[in-house]
Amino acid sequence: MTEEAAIENLRNEGIPSGRIYFAGNVMIDTLKGHLEAARSRPVRSQLGVNGRYGLVTLHRPSNVDSRESLLPLLRCLLEISEELPLFFPLHPRTRASIERLGLSDLVASSRRLTLLEPLTYLDFLKLLETAGLVLTDSGGIQEETTVLGVPCVTLRENTERPVTTSLGTNYLVGTDPEKILATAQDILAGRGKTGRVPPLWDGRAGDRIVATLAAIG
Repeated sequence: MTEEAAIENLRNEGIPSGRIYFAGNVMIDTLKGHLEAARSRPVRSQLGVNGRYGLVTLHRPSNVDSRESLLPLLRCLLEISEELPLFFPLHPRTRASIERLGLSDLVASSRRLTLLEPLTYLDFLKLLETAGLVLTDSGGIQEETTVLGVPCVTLRENTERPVTTSLGTNYLVGTDPEKILATAQDILAGRGKTGRVPPLWDGRAGDRIVATLAAIG
């Protein structure tokens, strides 16, 4: 299991404790295995990053497929960008929706909300580690920001990674612009939570899985 709460969930489903193994999070193995290479990437200088900034990702159909859902989020991002410049690598689905829904002029109206092509993992990881704030609807980014100690505002009503909110740096705020803005403003004012890394999110989950498989094999 990747987190301790999942152990109790399996027990509640009738799985015997002897068949449950807490190994950690293999996704963090990937992050830690690539972090040093990411730190050498020149993406910040290529983008002209100077000072504090935020990073945005949006791709879930519930957020980007309709004007009713996407427009309020874009307006919210524009407002946050007045205080903190935002970089927004666009998922192909999101880019297509912005164009299809006639929102291109809106996002182009601000020089502080910078739309980017999709980034390589190393370039994205570099920007992620040094961001002052992340706004996202991604599941994996909630985990990565918790390990990196970066404040993350998740624009969803639920999450499959509850430990990132209970222990980590993640805020699950939904899609209400007022809640998003209030949370972002608290973080930028230095009132955000510190968070801590969940147990066994140390980059060695794969080793523990292999050792466990060898022991029970």
